Amino acid sequence: MNVASPDPALSHVVGAGSPALLECTIGEQFDRTAARWGDRDALVVAHQQVRWSWAELKRRVDALAAALLARGLEPGDRIGIWAPNCAEWTLTQFAAARAGLVLVTINPAYRLSELEHALAKVGCRAIVTAPGHRDSDFIAMLDELAPRLPLLGVRIHTGVEERAGFLRLADLAASATPPASPVLSNRDPINIQFTSGTTGSPKGATLTHRNILNNARQVAHRIALGADDRICIPVPLYHCFGMVMGNLAAACTGAAMVYPAESFDPAQTLAAVADERCTALYGVPTMFIAMLEHPQFVGFDLSSLRTGIMAGSPCPEVTMRAVMERMHMREVTIAYGMTETSPVSFQSDIDDPLAERVGTVGRVQPHLEVRIVDPDGHTCPRGVAGELCTRGYAVMQGYWGDADATRAAIDADGWMHSGDLATIDARGYCRITGRIKDMIIRGGENIYPREIEEFLLRHPAIADAQVFGIPDDRYGEQVCAWIIPRSGHALTAEDITGFCSGKIAHFKIPHTVRFVVEFPMTVTGKVQKYLMRETTQAEARS
Repeated sequence: MNVASPDPALSHVVGAGSPALLECTIGEQFDRTAARWGDRDALVVAHQQVRWSWAELKRRVDALAAALLARGLEPGDRIGIWAPNCAEWTLTQFAAARAGLVLVTINPAYRLSELEHALAKVGCRAIVTAPGHRDSDFIAMLDELAPRLPLLGVRIHTGVEERAGFLRLADLAASATPPASPVLSNRDPINIQFTSGTTGSPKGATLTHRNILNNARQVAHRIALGADDRICIPVPLYHCFGMVMGNLAAACTGAAMVYPAESFDPAQTLAAVADERCTALYGVPTMFIAMLEHPQFVGFDLSSLRTGIMAGSPCPEVTMRAVMERMHMREVTIAYGMTETSPVSFQSDIDDPLAERVGTVGRVQPHLEVRIVDPDGHTCPRGVAGELCTRGYAVMQGYWGDADATRAAIDADGWMHSGDLATIDARGYCRITGRIKDMIIRGGENIYPREIEEFLLRHPAIADAQVFGIPDDRYGEQVCAWIIPRSGHALTAEDITGFCSGKIAHFKIPHTVRFVVEFPMTVTGKVQKYLMRETTQAEARS
């Protein structure tokens, strides 16, 4: 792998120039793959007993794209997808891309306030939704929001029952008459993914065909994916990990997409790998730990596995060794990135030594440029920590409808500022050493404390709240909240959980709550979250 450096003494690296970037839309690439590998498996969904070839998937995608345009939607309109992993999710993803509709991916864990913000922020004209998931009734929530979302004129559900005010996806596709295909550019926006912001409300990272299709291709190339591969995808599709590194990587290579379940289940994932003879497996480290620790692990034949991707949080060395040896994933790689960079900017190679796979996030991806900068914006020397910044094809267009936030994230020279502290060594390997923005990563979910703090402050008995992450053996981190009650009010941890339940995603609800009369502060009035974290950890040990 060739990685250039304008100055070898500085933390500034430029990725290789190959493989070449694709200059086509997602729909055009999808058509090429379907034409070449038509009779091979494209999509296998274990829990739905779905097995579609590329030719069958194309037929269904074309029909749904035509149906969406026939309902009056136009290229550039936003269409939400709100469902757990399922065949309809992928069908909608590729149909929206073919029709030029901007797919707005919505976390199935979202509750009412989060859903309303997402749909209203980008002006969704349509949504494809599952009837519900786990304890959430998606139809009921959309019905409640309907008067406040006048633009949302096309509501489609994936279930079999008739629902007032909703079209059935199966009926919609069956009744379509194909119109002329719209003329699209690969520079058009095609996906909006919401990322929590340090100022509270999630922001919509706006990604183009060129952004995500090329990132998928580069990721696939790094793990040598081809048409004979079968990718087990237990990670959620609403993240880039699932829809880009999984689905679009398959569309670039002809590999099969295999979904074990609606959401991650270790036994169902192991069964899907064994039954479908998967060659690649994706997940965050906690998923791999859960599979390795499953009581029936030895009963699954995983010998077909060759490669895969771990991302989301650092992988312990003992876990990496077990994945490589007990799961046969000798060519497993580590990836790092962010939604705003489509997502991957660093990835290890399939033959990197163990030390590089657990201690670093690999080297820069092709066609990208990365540098580490100090607080004054100067490039740091090799090995010196600073903020990681990325420039190149993968950087998002911006945050939808938020020019100020876009300018704060992408500077005048096109560098996307990650907020992550990192170093780059003499060989170009990157180490993530911390986070400038107090982000919590719980089991691969990115959580920003400010969003939770602002929500907690809606409680009439809370005077102030500070949220931060504390270490957790299973999830990497858990959410902890220190709360100052208003005078005369008594609160319990159960009160806080009850206030949050059903209103914010379950993974954002504080796991640990401590009630205090004041926060530790600096002399200039800044809250010292690191002291709160140390105190909480000390109390847990005592």
